[in-house]
Amino acid sequence: MTAPRDLLRAMFEAAVARADPALCLPPHVPKDPPQGRTIVIGAGKAAAAMAAAIEAQYPHPLAGLVVTRYGHGMPTKRIEVVEAAHPVPDAAGAAAARRILDLVQDLRAEDRVICLLSGGGSALLALPAPGLTLDDKRALNRALLAAGADIREINTARKHLSAIKGGRLALAAHPAETVTLAISDVPGDDPATIASGPTVADPTSFAVARAVLAKYKIAPPAAIARHLAEAKEETPKPGDPRLARARYTLIATPAASLEAAAEVARKAGYETLILGDALEGDAAALGRDHARLALARQRQGKKLAILSGGETTVAVRVPGGSGGRNREYLLGLVLGLEGAPGIHALAADTDGIDGSEDAAGAIAGPDTIARSRAIGLDPAERLAANDAGGLFRALGDAVITGPTRTNVNDFRGILVGPPTIAAGE
Repeated sequence: MTAPRDLLRAMFEAAVARADPALCLPPHVPKDPPQGRTIVIGAGKAAAAMAAAIEAQYPHPLAGLVVTRYGHGMPTKRIEVVEAAHPVPDAAGAAAARRILDLVQDLRAEDRVICLLSGGGSALLALPAPGLTLDDKRALNRALLAAGADIREINTARKHLSAIKGGRLALAAHPAETVTLAISDVPGDDPATIASGPTVADPTSFAVARAVLAKYKIAPPAAIARHLAEAKEETPKPGDPRLARARYTLIATPAASLEAAAEVARKAGYETLILGDALEGDAAALGRDHARLALARQRQGKKLAILSGGETTVAVRVPGGSGGRNREYLLGLVLGLEGAPGIHALAADTDGIDGSEDAAGAIAGPDTIARSRAIGLDPAERLAANDAGGLFRALGDAVITGPTRTNVNDFRGILVGPPTIAAGE
């Protein structure tokens, strides 16, 4: 019988593998030859792997440029890969975004643009609108992240401060054909939210962006406040004829990855319960909710794998803590379980980085609280200090994968077994 910890790792690895660009991209590569040129552009944590997959599968001449996060690059032959900062943009990302926009200018109707998008693309395509600076956008981005804004809210603001997001990239490529291949990392798989929707119509507005800042009581830099108030050059809306030749295909989704993990659990003899791929809210609070669910199912005598995805949020209470939303979730779950025997869990980001550190997430079992206290760490205190990462690292329970070069959002798995299972199993 596979030990719970080993099974959880296998489930997580199956979820990541389902979104590997080398496997999920080839069926969607256009095979028909364009009459003109093919330009490949893209942004996101999977951008380099997607570019390599295109090079291996596309049977016609091509050239282009993609931008990915530092450490997520890989060798390519015809498509240039640039690395830049995430989640807070830097000058390298801004320069790459400018070059990408320039590449699609002055194309003809017979040309083809293949746009490769994945999670992280919004921060990596950081090209401020006229009159704004990268420092302005960085300041607002940090404020939104610290306030606990969700990805849709953050991207709504980004789109209305950008020269490239919110459909503006597709407008620049018009009248060329634009083929977008995307790996979703957002709840609901909304193309307008993935990488801030640079090639699709934008249903939001300057007014909605202003409302996001008001919701979190954020006073932006003066230039941003002025830009949002003037509301010039609104993003293209659904039905815009300039987007008529832009088509969009999702090649990997969080739901498909959760199903891949569920199949691994079923083969190991577990029933499965997928709570959804779009769970949001406070990370630690969701962990406590899932602890109550796991305990209730255990009392029913279930041998059950509970799976979920989505993107929770963390409100930073104590600056300087180590961790991310997955480890905050997991510590909230641990505290809710109170050492209940027979329940193990793993929470990790499928891109291999939970927050800004080198851990994808962490794994926990019935002995996590006792082991923490044995080395002088109080789990409740570490959670209050936003230091779940420090606790799991000290226990040797961090899940470290390195960059996976894909991203279908967070993976959360809970294995519920009989309460007689030994804590170390």
